[in-house]
Amino acid sequence: MKQTSWNKVSTWYGESMGKKGQYFHEHVILSGVLKLLNLKSGDSLLDLGCGEGILGRGIPKGVSYTGYDIAPDLIRIARQKDRAHTYQVYDVTGSLPDGIYSHAAIILALQNIEDPEKVIGNAAKLLKPGGSFVIVMNHPCFRIPRQSGWGIDDANKLQYRKIFRYMSPLSIPISMHPGKKQSPVTWTFHRPLSDYFSMLRDAGLFVDAFHEWTSDKESVGKDGNMENRARKEIPLFLALRAVKRL
Repeated sequence: MKQTSWNKVSTWYGESMGKKGQYFHEHVILSGVLKLLNLKSGDSLLDLGCGEGILGRGIPKGVSYTGYDIAPDLIRIARQKDRAHTYQVYDVTGSLPDGIYSHAAIILALQNIEDPEKVIGNAAKLLKPGGSFVIVMNHPCFRIPRQSGWGIDDANKLQYRKIFRYMSPLSIPISMHPGKKQSPVTWTFHRPLSDYFSMLRDAGLFVDAFHEWTSDKESVGKDGNMENRARKEIPLFLALRAVKRL
């Protein structure tokens, strides 16, 4: 099994997230996640692969929250930034403490875990019947590191997405500081959508909401119209909500 913990990049990651997260956390992801979760006072949320606690800091008051992550330094940062909630070091693919939660989530972390079916199984085990599980990831149809990219059709003045591989599961190393010698490496794991839906089904979860989120950034200049059109048509993120069967 590959060493997928982000502990070695925890300082950089914690600083890059700040209080409100990186750009897309603040402008696209967190608001969308909170709508999908639809949390109310008295609810309980399990955050798998919680990182430095960006989701915990954004939930409504009156919701109990527990965040698990394998990286001790990220958990330490989460506790420093958020003293109102519980953060603990656990491998979310392994054995987790017993508990019953009304909601669970994994935000931009499932793609960095080698055994996603184990995470999904843990979420299903710890959810109460009728509880919901929200997953957000880089869109696996359009954002595959080293196997996708942008292209330009000059004749038609169109920007498009090119995909070289999709159906095959892939393990892809990511240099966190490209161009620097001895840059820390993390891993991303590509799976086609059909794999994720099969995992959810096998865990007793059924999807009741499916969203594809685009960038809200805008370009100006001679290529602005082309780039903005592509942004609106090709999503960056996939978000889904799955419900545990009663």
